[in-house]
Amino acid sequence: MVRPNILYLHSHDTGRYVQPYGYAVPTPHIQQLAEQGVLFRQAFCASPTCSPSRAALLTGQAPHNSGMLGLAHRGFSLNDYRQHILHTLRPAGYFSAEVGMQHIAADPRITGYDRLIPTTSNHTVNVVPAAVEFLRNNPPPPFFLSVGFEETHRPFHPASAQEDSRYCLPPRTLPDLPETRADFSNYKASARILDDAVGGVLRALDETGLANNTLVLCTTDHGIAFPGIKCNLTDQGIGVMFILRGPGEFRGGQVFDALISHIDFFPTVCELLDIPAPAWLQGKSLLPLVRGEVAQLNEEIFAEVNYHAAYEPQRAVRTPRYKYIRRFGDRITPVLPNCDDSPSKEVWVRNGWKHRTIPHEQLFDLIFDPGESNNLASDPTYAPVLDEMRERMHRWMEHTNDPLLRGDIPAPAGARVNDPNGLSADEPTRMV
Repeated sequence: MVRPNILYLHSHDTGRYVQPYGYAVPTPHIQQLAEQGVLFRQAFCASPTCSPSRAALLTGQAPHNSGMLGLAHRGFSLNDYRQHILHTLRPAGYFSAEVGMQHIAADPRITGYDRLIPTTSNHTVNVVPAAVEFLRNNPPPPFFLSVGFEETHRPFHPASAQEDSRYCLPPRTLPDLPETRADFSNYKASARILDDAVGGVLRALDETGLANNTLVLCTTDHGIAFPGIKCNLTDQGIGVMFILRGPGEFRGGQVFDALISHIDFFPTVCELLDIPAPAWLQGKSLLPLVRGEVAQLNEEIFAEVNYHAAYEPQRAVRTPRYKYIRRFGDRITPVLPNCDDSPSKEVWVRNGWKHRTIPHEQLFDLIFDPGESNNLASDPTYAPVLDEMRERMHRWMEHTNDPLLRGDIPAPAGARVNDPNGLSADEPTRMV
């Protein structure tokens, strides 16, 4: 068989705040990709924090199984870099290359790519020309090309006239104030620049004649970097854009509402290429869904937080109707270093966020409460649902041998972590 190339386009902190998911964030190139391919409206990451999320997609397993419990640049790593998808693709004849953001290894050389394409930064202005040059210089087929963009990570690009903050609505987790509107208008500017970059890479794919035989994945690591979103297990935190275009029925502007997870990508590739799926994979192939053989793929999806800037152990299980979030340990107040510094964060801090309490258990009915603001864990009417969701989580944690079942998870030697009682990730860290 003629195996397709694979182009993995990934952004930083974008969530679903792009045009094809209905937000007032113009991203015409991502919109066009969705109209040409397949968009998944209920796609979720396995962790709403950077390195663990990317590691889950690329290894097909939960962060506590891959070993990526925290941020790579702070001393966390995979248990075994041979579990990265490129090592499964290599025996099938794939050449692998990486350009731009990667965030799963402090030293990208240990990941094992055949070629690391150097750039002076991970911003789109430097990444796009390098990716385009690779595509235009007859790359050996089939190839797996990872193209990672720093955008839309903070600090954002400044808003232009196109993103006039007077006519901007901030995310629904935040009050509608001049500070939050201006903050979100800057996000929209970064999303515009990200979209231009996606368009530039896809244009090169078209111009080189590679598009017809290339599976394109356009996704992000987790939700946008605003309070109550990034590093949170609500849908705002774990919901991601996830668009596939290419061979294997991934065409035609299809839209699916079935629950899927980042960990489903790796087994999808294995089935598409007709290669053995490694035993460690925990997800399911998307092909039966897009071929119309099943209406639903997953009865439930799971997500977790261990370390971001600071330790904040949490687990979540989501079904089509319900979400259950469990916080572990004794802490009942927010871990502020795990929220990126921003004007929006300052609004919350100024109004007493540091002293607000968070329940150890949260249950949400997503039909009547899609914003996840009404915790039903203490409502006796929902007691049977709470028991069922607890059981789903416990069963998954046991099945995956989650170390959190045995108590707090220590950071690896040499890792740098913040004090959970601090205010910012930019404060001095402690080396484990």
